[in-house]
Amino acid sequence: MGARCSKFSFCWFHSHLKPSVLESSDLENGGKSDRNAFPSFTEFSFEQLRAATSGFSSDNIVSEHGEKAPNVVYKGKLDNDRWIAVKRFNRLAWPDSRQFLEEARTVGSLRSERLANLIGCCCEAEERLLVAEFMPHETLAKHLFHWESQPMKWAMRLRVALYLAQALEYCGSKGRALYHDLNAYRILFDKDGNPRLSCFGLMKNSRDGKSYSTNLAFTPPEYLRTGRVTPESVVYSFGTLLLDLLSGKHIPPSHALDLIRGKNFLMLMDSALEGHFSKDDGTELVRLASRCLQYEARERPNAKSLVTALMSLQKDTEVPSYVLMGIREETASSTLPLSLTPFGEACLRMDLTAIHEILEKIGYKDDEGIANELSFQMWTNQMQETLNSKKHGDAAFRAKDFATAIDCYTQFIDGGTMVSPTVYARRCLSYLMSDMPQEALGDAMQAQVVSPDWSTASYLQAACLFSLGMETDAQETLKDGTNLEAKRNKN
Repeated sequence: MGARCSKFSFCWFHSHLKPSVLESSDLENGGKSDRNAFPSFTEFSFEQLRAATSGFSSDNIVSEHGEKAPNVVYKGKLDNDRWIAVKRFNRLAWPDSRQFLEEARTVGSLRSERLANLIGCCCEAEERLLVAEFMPHETLAKHLFHWESQPMKWAMRLRVALYLAQALEYCGSKGRALYHDLNAYRILFDKDGNPRLSCFGLMKNSRDGKSYSTNLAFTPPEYLRTGRVTPESVVYSFGTLLLDLLSGKHIPPSHALDLIRGKNFLMLMDSALEGHFSKDDGTELVRLASRCLQYEARERPNAKSLVTALMSLQKDTEVPSYVLMGIREETASSTLPLSLTPFGEACLRMDLTAIHEILEKIGYKDDEGIANELSFQMWTNQMQETLNSKKHGDAAFRAKDFATAIDCYTQFIDGGTMVSPTVYARRCLSYLMSDMPQEALGDAMQAQVVSPDWSTASYLQAACLFSLGMETDAQETLKDGTNLEAKRNKN
């Protein structure tokens, strides 16, 4: 294992990542970057969709496709194992079956990797259902407003803005420039962590509700006057989404524009982004948002100019979205043939909180042999200071003060009088918690140099590699850790 680890080194960045994720401008069916051919549009039977959703079980209702009652979205699985999202309309929503079928077929003719594409429908008796590609990683609203492990990175926010603009430009080029109630719940994340625009909002308005939510503060002013959606109305809504991305909150445009006019735009910025974006980039995105939110519709930019403006702002373009989002890429290799231990499961899921609990529980029992050797050495003041650094580091680690833990453990390691694989393991996790996966990988590898047969070191290397997007290497290292633990338990 130690020999293989050396190949990871610290120049993984250029050798392991895909080409720029923004290089793929071919967004239609058959595009060079599309790994799975888009499914053709299909008219499903009601029974097919009933079976796919386990009888429209309440357990299969998903909120992540941005729909609310009376129009419910269900997760389903077809006979060919393809996951789908099924939107079941209120019975009165589309009384004209011909209009529904025509709309569904038109929207279903669109195919882009920037859309959660419509792949089918069902129109039987009074039933009206739409079938779309299922997006497993929830909505922009979830990742911006209700995040749990980490706020969305600045580079990812810029990518969301660009991909959404590209989706709108594509739809406009196909004669579908009107989008109903564009909001953070309509932007979904696919298995690779890429943002996609839900196709459901492309259906022309029916009796299932108005084109915009009842929150007037976020409604385009011309819609309030006329009740009609225009391409310019969609750009206004795009401007409100830019505010969401900037602030991490749902800020009324009027309040945001007051701050911008008062040159207080930094008050708009998400505090979680402090120090992670340049003032010039922030200023440019604020300027773009204010242009989209102009009261006069004719003064707003079009989708094509939005794409151009956002292209120049992109950061970390060679880093895959699933890495920026902190989610593991779902590939065929994700299914391991061996049974994982709780530690292995936590690493596979990238559940850093669970890993922290496991390391706390293990403590220093795997350092016992090394500690016994030290007992015969002459204790000096320097050694006592080194031990104090470890003690303070342990207290900070237990309190989840990972920055302090890193500092204290570094003092212990730099002291040079004692070697502890557990300290390397704990500093490794502290680095992971601080979004420093490359430094974390170095510590995990060093822990294995000290204790070559220690499964914890292999497990932590796997977690680091998952975090860095090196899926194949991570899976191999996870197997090594599992085998080492099994061997140790047998002895």
